[in-house]
Amino acid sequence: MPSSNPPNSSSTAPAPQPGEVPELIWLRPERTGRGPRPAHSRTSIAAAAIAVADAEGLDAVSMRRVAAALGAGTMSLYNYVPKKEHLLDLMLDAVAGEYDYTALAPTGDCRTDLRRLAHEQLAALRRHPWVAGLVIARPGLGPNALRYTDHFLAVTEPSGLDGATRLEALALLNGFVCQYAQYERTAAAGAKWQAELAGYLGRAAMSGQYPHLAAAFATTGGPPADPDAVFDRSLNRVITAALAPPAN
Repeated sequence: MPSSNPPNSSSTAPAPQPGEVPELIWLRPERTGRGPRPAHSRTSIAAAAIAVADAEGLDAVSMRRVAAALGAGTMSLYNYVPKKEHLLDLMLDAVAGEYDYTALAPTGDCRTDLRRLAHEQLAALRRHPWVAGLVIARPGLGPNALRYTDHFLAVTEPSGLDGATRLEALALLNGFVCQYAQYERTAAAGAKWQAELAGYLGRAAMSGQYPHLAAAFATTGGPPADPDAVFDRSLNRVITAALAPPAN
């Protein structure tokens, strides 16, 4: 998935020197061209790891577990993915490759295009509940995430904002969607906790110690709002902020 932190192009690191082993997996060739054709690929390894994470959670993902899913030896997997951090990078970028850019073609209306993009992102995060937390903890910029970033810059070009401001807008929007997906996951996993929290807040509001909280609660009567409606209202506010010209 795309990073929720804006890239810093002003401090570009030097390219790896000949013979130096790059830390980023994207700077390492997938295969050297020598020897027999590999039995696996980064794509198949990432797909196997994603299947484990979707079914059992991110904590279940290990080199041993993924190797077993592929029918391979654990040590052989290191020939393709030198360490687990690289595996996580491959997984995030594979999910970032799920976007249907044909359906997301720019219309010239920034707000419409950003709403469509955010809904596409939320759908991906709902399919893969482990992704949001990983994006926040370990943002990645693999080839698919770069394609997403380039698409975001394309749909926000009519805004008239400069490139740096639009990259900040990307981080703002991505951060909101990831945090919302995290909240949904937490709420779904803790129904009892949610019910107790609602009761606790209700009692606090009626205690007279928090008058502003009580006034706010007084305007939110009725059944809980539809989560998608809450997302849309909040998304509209975030898009307004993201497309606002920088303050002088």
